[in-house]
Amino acid sequence: MKTVKISLNSIDKVKSFVNDITKFDVDFDLVSGRYVIDAKSIMGIFSLDLSKPIDLNIHADNDIDTILAVLKPYIVE
Repeated sequence: MKTVKISLNSIDKVKSFVNDITKFDVDFDLVSGRYVIDAKSIMGIFSLDLSKPIDLNIHADNDIDTILAVLKPYIVE
């Protein structure tokens, strides 16, 4: 598992993020405080506070570099 911080501070960013991660047959969780949301659920994402960065847990052992390359526009350094 790998964890990265991402920013989803606009509706368009949320839509494109969900479209990007649904291409992978891997589980993704968004963690904000004590809430854990399936990152492929657009309704779940909108239930979070999107004004600050959120932790994204990527449950993958293979293709992690490919996934990170696709997620690059959302990752906060």
